[in-house]
Amino acid sequence: MRTNFLYWLLGLASLSSAVMAEEIGCATTTWKLIGSNHKVCVQAFDDPKVPGVACHISQAKTGGIAGTFGVAEDPSQFSIACRQIGPIVLKDKLPKEETAFTEDTSLFFKETKVIRMFDEKRNTLVYVAISRKVIEGAPANSISTVPIMPWSGQ
Repeated sequence: MRTNFLYWLLGLASLSSAVMAEEIGCATTTWKLIGSNHKVCVQAFDDPKVPGVACHISQAKTGGIAGTFGVAEDPSQFSIACRQIGPIVLKDKLPKEETAFTEDTSLFFKETKVIRMFDEKRNTLVYVAISRKVIEGAPANSISTVPIMPWSGQ
């Protein structure tokens, strides 16, 4: 019974990440004699609901033997920068808060999540990167804002 529940949770988690990030590159932070190095990797993703906005997120990746085999838990250390890269046309009213991107950061129920908030008064999109576990989250976070501005030629 418990095993079935775990498989159900894993399946649900894999369905929740509809947005795929594009790997830009990695920088080694600590050289490891055995296994892969500790590093900081940068990925990019386009906001699926807001054409004209792209985000870059950097995240610490654990190396060593556990990191090599994909069983290490990555630390909750990241940074995010989002920018307007084209005209922003909001087709529908955006919810006050919505998940724009998620990615698993460990084998067991830890994820990095980017939440988009809409500050209607300031006409600004706010992106908050957080780390979550199924049971508890981490206070580590990073924020980026994108004021919705006219785009040349629009």
